Amino acid sequence: MEHRKISRAVISRLPRYHRYLGDLLEEGVERISSNDLSKKMHVTASQIRQDLNNFGGFGQQGYGYNVKYLYTEIGKILGLDKTHNFIIIGAGNLGQALANYASFERSGFILKSLFDVNPRLEGMSIRSVQVRMMDELVDFLANNDIEIAALTIPKTKAVEVADILVANGIKAIWNFAHTDLTLPKDVVVESVHLSDSLMQLSYNISRRKESRKK
Repeated sequence: MEHRKISRAVISRLPRYHRYLGDLLEEGVERISSNDLSKKMHVTASQIRQDLNNFGGFGQQGYGYNVKYLYTEIGKILGLDKTHNFIIIGAGNLGQALANYASFERSGFILKSLFDVNPRLEGMSIRSVQVRMMDELVDFLANNDIEIAALTIPKTKAVEVADILVANGIKAIWNFAHTDLTLPKDVVVESVHLSDSLMQLSYNISRRKESRKK
């Protein structure tokens, strides 16, 4: 496949394609047209074809898409055919909620440990995954093949901890801390700012109420 720069907008839609195709598989659907897929996803058929053409197309004119094949191929593009070991820094409510999310394993993400500074949490297990203390972090990273770290800690500690993670080989950070991280370009950072999402939701609700008044 020809290598080309893929826009972030296209990449952001791939997980949705994968999820909807997975639903179709569970329903026993073997093939689907771009028109029918567009109705389910609320994305135009033209957009779907353009998105998938970035990776080779996958469809046949007059036939549509083989659901199982397309689901598998998009999974490969997303890297879901491989396993990725990860850790969670912060074993509070959010960290424990993430640890209890069973779909991680089904998507190839294997939680190896959680870390915290609270001694009351030391040795606790969440779905058989142990909580360790932060002073064990560096040794743990040296002796385990960890690719990803999720940060569910206060923003006052996030920058310091992120620097430690990067210095010890972590190349991807899932950032739930309420702060932006400035890290080397070869480190992938995916930030999840829950407060930003709530404010966007509030804005959309307000706009809808205003439009109803007119």
